[in-house]
Amino acid sequence: IIIHQQVELLEAILGTETSSKYEIKNRLGQRVYFAVEENDCFDRNLCSPIRSFTIRIADNTGREVIRVKRPLRCNSCWFPCFLQELEVQSPPGTVAGYVVQNWDPFLPKFTIQNESKEDVLKIVGPCATCGCFDDVDFEVKSLNEMSTIGKISKYWSGFVNNVFTNTANFGIQVPVDLDVRIKAVMIGACFLIDLMFFENSLDGL
Repeated sequence: IIIHQQVELLEAILGTETSSKYEIKNRLGQRVYFAVEENDCFDRNLCSPIRSFTIRIADNTGREVIRVKRPLRCNSCWFPCFLQELEVQSPPGTVAGYVVQNWDPFLPKFTIQNESKEDVLKIVGPCATCGCFDDVDFEVKSLNEMSTIGKISKYWSGFVNNVFTNTANFGIQVPVDLDVRIKAVMIGACFLIDLMFFENSLDGL
């Protein structure tokens, strides 16, 4: 799965934070979904990387198929009791699973949970997420973190794009036979990683 964040002209010119919009494509580059972030101007510009949001994901007919909900929470290791948590619904109104940030003093870590909040997979990121002229990989691992079964990658999108906008390109690689509901949760995890680590325009240098 390829997730391409659309460039916002107002954001590029004025430096103001606008609602994120994403195209979700298959491996052939064909658009299969379109995602739009919903929140208010206060959240976007004051709380930017930790802002609350609802992302609605629709298919090419305009029918909403996935909903991602994130409350306002901390992402600092100094507040381990109030770390990030994100809920994914598919179809909207039916919980598919959760993405929960895990406390770690050195590495970004998350747990993928099913609809019953049972742990399914782990995501482990690199110590440095700046991605200086290179891709940044967050590995999808088994619960014991001994084996890697996939990854979420933030692709290097060029010097100008990284300096002047917050737009990003991501790839999600997971096993073909992974539960379709967990695949939907992985899309939510990708959005969370984008906002937590790559939201600021100077990230990625």
